[in-house]
Amino acid sequence: MYKKKPFFIVFEGVEGCGKSYQSKKLYNRLKKYNIDTILTREPGGTKSSELIRNLILKDYFTKNNREKFDKYTDTLLYLAARNEHVKNKIKPALIKNKVVICDRFIDSTIAYQVHGKKVDINFINNIHKKILQNIKPNVVFVLKVSKNSSRKRLKKRKTNNRYDNFPQSFYDKAQKSFIKLAKNKKNYFILNSSLNDDSLEDKIFNTINKYLNIK
Repeated sequence: MYKKKPFFIVFEGVEGCGKSYQSKKLYNRLKKYNIDTILTREPGGTKSSELIRNLILKDYFTKNNREKFDKYTDTLLYLAARNEHVKNKIKPALIKNKVVICDRFIDSTIAYQVHGKKVDINFINNIHKKILQNIKPNVVFVLKVSKNSSRKRLKKRKTNNRYDNFPQSFYDKAQKSFIKLAKNKKNYFILNSSLNDDSLEDKIFNTINKYLNIK
């Protein structure tokens, strides 16, 4: 039987892997069982973090503005958004024994900023020590997707941000990074999301059920 407790679930993966779709599916399923759950995302999740999201993903990088942030400025903005998110949404929810489902978290920063853009990992780790406040995911789902499936999904999107338009080599490298980060970690689950069918939704729910004993 389910006993209310703080539980933090994260979905990671490259653009077009279906993590936003599957995180919503899990959220809706948990709500059907009356599990006190919130669904959030990074960058974003709070009003202040969403403002930063718009800056780094959309507003600043218009067609008429070719200037780009330095990679450390870019990283600091992501970390600033995370600080607001953790302090004002994730931590308060966990204190209230809620289940938190987050679309992206720290592994995205490592995969994209460290492995993708060569930002010094010690720079990020030192800031994380201050802002994460010992908050770590209980379960992380890494969704692995084929190039073909990813491209098809990105083409169907009504709106795009700059991370949807990187060369395929960037996504290939990022996906390898996500898988590498997940290996040999008991609370990480690498799942093939190329089909994104009901069986994947069931696998995710059944994994969480083992931790939460929902039914």
